[in-house]
Amino acid sequence: MPDGSAPACTAMLPKVDKPAFVRELGPVNVADLCRCVDQLSGRAWRREDETKENDYGCFDHTQHLVFRFIAGNRSPLRFYSKRTWRVWQRLLQPVMAKAAAGYGYVRPLYPKAMLARLAPGHGIDEHADDEDGGASHPFTHKIHVPLRTNPQATLTVAGRVFHLPVGHAFEVNNLALHGAFNGGRQHRIHLVFEVFEGAGVAADELEATNIWFARPLAKAGRQRGSRTSTRPPVTAKWM
Repeated sequence: MPDGSAPACTAMLPKVDKPAFVRELGPVNVADLCRCVDQLSGRAWRREDETKENDYGCFDHTQHLVFRFIAGNRSPLRFYSKRTWRVWQRLLQPVMAKAAAGYGYVRPLYPKAMLARLAPGHGIDEHADDEDGGASHPFTHKIHVPLRTNPQATLTVAGRVFHLPVGHAFEVNNLALHGAFNGGRQHRIHLVFEVFEGAGVAADELEATNIWFARPLAKAGRQRGSRTSTRPPVTAKWM
């Protein structure tokens, strides 16, 4: 397959309607999820960040705890779940389902899900998600759910600056140039996930791809070793 060409399996998926900048999706209850996220130690964040596939230079000051990811960003059908998904799913899925409810999907599928923690006083360089050579981005909605933030934490999309408050979900146009800056004194933490309609996808194909990608592929960028996953503790104007 030539570089930059879309996998054949994406031909069955329609491209989604992206917002021009940011689209507010409505309120979400993140209280239970926030309580568990707050109990994650710095060591746990570092350990999980070392295993992520999305190890791009623009994220030098952002740590990720990845639950699901699209292998090589090639097709939303080719996603894998890490062990972290199994133990966090009960907290994540209600939030994700509520945030995505407005799309009216019969069978929403979530090929990416992660926590992203941006360090205070640092930013995420502006980038467009299709710059990584992946072909999956036009076929999914990219959703941010702020969990911990501050008034000095901003998101820039296509030259416009937004502040995303806790308690609401937002779709971001990830095909446009976008970046972030955390000017506060605390970490900015978002739940970031992608969703698309899976009603027209054959169950046997999804099952096959998930078995095949039961483990993450080797990262194309900086290589890091594998570690054990982290369990949750027991106890502007939008367009």
